[in-house]
Amino acid sequence: MARKISITKEMLINSAFEMAKEEGLKEVTARKLAAKAGCSTQPIFRVYSSMDEMYDEVYQMAVAYFSEYYGKYQGNSDVPFTNLGMAYIEFAGKEVQLFRMLFMEEKRCNASLFGILNGKTGALHKEILRAKEQGAKDPSGIFMKMWIFIHGAAAMMTTGDYDLSMEETKGLLEEAYASFMK
Repeated sequence: MARKISITKEMLINSAFEMAKEEGLKEVTARKLAAKAGCSTQPIFRVYSSMDEMYDEVYQMAVAYFSEYYGKYQGNSDVPFTNLGMAYIEFAGKEVQLFRMLFMEEKRCNASLFGILNGKTGALHKEILRAKEQGAKDPSGIFMKMWIFIHGAAAMMTTGDYDLSMEETKGLLEEAYASFMK
C-alpha cells in the first residue's frame, strides 16, 4: 500500500509565504522551510523542481497580497496618486519584508513595477485617468515625479527613518501633486 502524503503543496507554499513575510525571501531555504513545515526536504522537491520555482510562486502570492491590501485601503483623498501613495507607504511600514521583496529587489519574476501597482483592478491606470480628467497635461509625467517621492518615503518607512504621521504624509502628497501641476 502506498504511503499517504501528509505534506501538501498548499502547506509548503503557505509556510514559505509566512517565512518570506516575517524574515524575507532570502531566508527561505529548503532546510528552514522543512523545519517550519515539520518535514524533511524531500516533500519540497517532490512538489517543486527547484527552490526558484517555489520562490516564483511566493512572489506571485506577495503580488496578490499587495493588490488585496491596496484594494481594501480606505483612502479619503480626491487628489490623484495620493491614496495609492498612502497605501504604498503604509504597506512598506506594515509588511517590510514583502515590500522589500516586491519593490526593492531586482528579481520581480518578470513583473514590472507598473504591473504590480496596477494590479488586477487597474488601480494605477485609473489614477492616471483621474489626473487627466482633473486637467493634468502629462499625468504619466506627474506620476513619475510623485512616484519618486512616494517610493522614497516608503523606503524610509522600511528602515524606521520615516516619522511623519499619515495625515502629514497625505498633506505632503497633495502639496507635491499641486506643485507638479504648475
